[in-house]
Amino acid sequence: MPVRTDPQARTRRFEEAAVEALLAQYKPLPGVHDELVDGEGRPRAHWTSLLAALAEMGVEEVNRRFRAADRHLYRSGVFYRVYDDPNGGERPWPISHLPLVIDATEWRALERGLIQRAQMMEGLLSDLYGEGRLVASGALPAAAVAGNPDFLRPMVGVDPHGGSFLKIYAADIGRGPDGNWWVLSDRTQSPSGAGYALENRIAIARALPDLARSLNVMRLASYFQGLRAGLTRLDRSGEGRVGLLTPGPLNETYFEHAYLARYLGFVLLEGDDLTVRDNIVYVRTVAGLKRVDVLLRRLDADYADPLELNPSSRLGVPGLMQAIRAGGVAMANALGAGVVEAPAMMGFLPRLGRQVLGEAPILPNVATWWCGQPAERERVLDSLDDLVLSPAFRRPVPGALEDGPVIGADLDPLRRAAVEHAIRTRGVDIVGQEAVRLSTMPVWSNGRLEPRPFILRIFVAATESGWTVMPGGFCRVSDSLDARAVSMQGGGRSADVWVLDAAPVEQTTLLPAPDAVEVKRQTGPLPSRAADNFFWLGRYVERAECTLRLLRTLAGRLSSTADGGGGSVPALLDLLQSWGAVPDELTRARPIRHVLAALTRRDRPGALPNLIDNARHTASVIRDRLSPDAWRTLADLGLMMAEPAPPGSAEPDAYERADRALRALAAFSGLASENMNRLAGWRFLDLGRRIERAIAVCRFARALVGETPSASTLDVLLELCDSQITYRSRYVMVESRAPVLDLVLLDPVNPRSLAFQIAAISDHLDVLPGHAGDALPPPEERLVARLSATMKAFDAVEFDDARLGQIESRLMELSNEVAERYFIHRQPVETPWDLLA
Repeated sequence: MPVRTDPQARTRRFEEAAVEALLAQYKPLPGVHDELVDGEGRPRAHWTSLLAALAEMGVEEVNRRFRAADRHLYRSGVFYRVYDDPNGGERPWPISHLPLVIDATEWRALERGLIQRAQMMEGLLSDLYGEGRLVASGALPAAAVAGNPDFLRPMVGVDPHGGSFLKIYAADIGRGPDGNWWVLSDRTQSPSGAGYALENRIAIARALPDLARSLNVMRLASYFQGLRAGLTRLDRSGEGRVGLLTPGPLNETYFEHAYLARYLGFVLLEGDDLTVRDNIVYVRTVAGLKRVDVLLRRLDADYADPLELNPSSRLGVPGLMQAIRAGGVAMANALGAGVVEAPAMMGFLPRLGRQVLGEAPILPNVATWWCGQPAERERVLDSLDDLVLSPAFRRPVPGALEDGPVIGADLDPLRRAAVEHAIRTRGVDIVGQEAVRLSTMPVWSNGRLEPRPFILRIFVAATESGWTVMPGGFCRVSDSLDARAVSMQGGGRSADVWVLDAAPVEQTTLLPAPDAVEVKRQTGPLPSRAADNFFWLGRYVERAECTLRLLRTLAGRLSSTADGGGGSVPALLDLLQSWGAVPDELTRARPIRHVLAALTRRDRPGALPNLIDNARHTASVIRDRLSPDAWRTLADLGLMMAEPAPPGSAEPDAYERADRALRALAAFSGLASENMNRLAGWRFLDLGRRIERAIAVCRFARALVGETPSASTLDVLLELCDSQITYRSRYVMVESRAPVLDLVLLDPVNPRSLAFQIAAISDHLDVLPGHAGDALPPPEERLVARLSATMKAFDAVEFDDARLGQIESRLMELSNEVAERYFIHRQPVETPWDLLA
């Protein structure tokens, strides 16, 4: 009889063989705990399904899927900023494609330990800013608190909104060689990384969708759902006015700020967006001042209020501290919460935990000795080679630890002497910590698995039902075998974290049930800063387009006529010079050098690279309000402008370069026209474009049309205003002054004409806040009315240089009036909160 084999057993043997082949070249590091394999090199049980799936796919398929994850992150515009980077600092988000896998049993233990630690931190903050029993009893030295710059004296005695200082707590944890988890640092100031963890999950779930579902990977949405509900509950007005306070686009994690604001449904705010009146915090919006009740802070506390905290801060809000004391706004986390995340505190936490909670901490932290105490100071000096030396309060120690932590054994004699001197003379600023060898996790490198050290940051949020732990986290993986290099600034990578559940995972989402969705056609007020940036984004984009049209026309004329373009070339060169697009030293150079300079030079404000950079920078400030496609279009255009000119470039190359850039700008214009809702953001964007285009038409006409213009210059004007086809279809004749001027200046149906721009400006102003009712028209409305009357009162032949110059001046004055009314708030505008967005 034939021998029957169990299909499941056969499948299991196949998987085991595939996994064995995948692990054949995997070499765990000696002396450290490895997440993937045990001490005998066998894969740990909760990793086997992932390994089997990778083995079944094969190297090529795995690489293809991971490339798809990289493309998703790039197309989504996920980035982080590297400080002191000469190339601008923005780098694509570096993802380590293999997730860190944690089984359910181990996760539950971690969850208990982190919730207990969050409770301990909350108890410490309540005591430090309340009764101060820990310092009074001697359990905590006063110098460890008073010497900490994150201890804010103005917060003493302040009752935080909702009764708790911490709304979000995070801990950086690592596993030691014995396999136990240790807390490496606490994050109570304004923990970052949750938004990047969410993006990591989305990217890897796209690469391995079936696997994520089959392994019952716990979802992250429940954490964000609890966080949002907990913050919204702090809103005493009941209208859900919650803002995310960011330092601005130069911060290293600005993308995360914008992403979280959009995901949670909060308004992204900078300090300049806010003002304090009568102890109430208001947002400056295009519809006037609107109250905000809750701020999720991503700004260091010291910079929050230049009046009572750091007077040099340009990021905070004057009077914010008083508004918090008066209960006018809820702050998450509370100002001053960062005092307990200082490394100096870690040496006291095991003992303090027992006093605050009545029980020992479940999760131990790395052994720490604060050199502000004599016995601890001597111990650190005696064991210098075995310790990591760090600033006690997260600020550099001049002459000793200017660049952050160092390992004692790595110090040269001169540096060692300086560090020892600093410990003896200013020990309060230095701690010694046990040098923990971090465990490793696998990374996918060149088609094979390799071990790398990692640090895991896990987030805990205070919710209505208690503390909620994110089932996953923000995992940073070193690119080298050196555990000290686990830093995004230092070149590390980030990995998703899969917490496996024994049962199928509930499909939690931040979206409400379909039958509970309230119909809305507005999305809240538009902050004045965002409106300002929309306005100038429109102006920069249009200015770049007009310059490109001029350059393309000039390059085309130079290559198509024997005399180099005839009488129109000097006029076009004068325009480039007056716009600041070419340097003065090119005055006598060949015309084509002007074109190439305007396309490539970065030392002139009106040259294309600078205009595109200005547009990208302006767009980056409102990144949370732009679609990923619009942002990528500007980013691609920036890369295009950065391309060096080919050697020996001449007219055809310049023409092609300008033409390609124009097509890219046309893509952005199409996205803005077809994909943006007709709310206030789009109106300010289009308003800026219309004003800039109207100014350009005036300048083109003044430069090219005199009393007796030639057919060549009139044809150039039609080309610059993209009106050649319309003119040919109307007039079967050569170019003539009157019909050309009528088409580019007065035709109400020509989207490139001056009259069309002024009509569009008038339409926008009519629907913006403050332009309704029986009150006298504001200055900008009166200006556009005069411009409209001018368009109707004169024939085309009556528009000479003086009249066009007057219109241009009024357009510039109109721009200033719009800025003063909506961006600077010369006068208050009173409209309902939800009128426009």
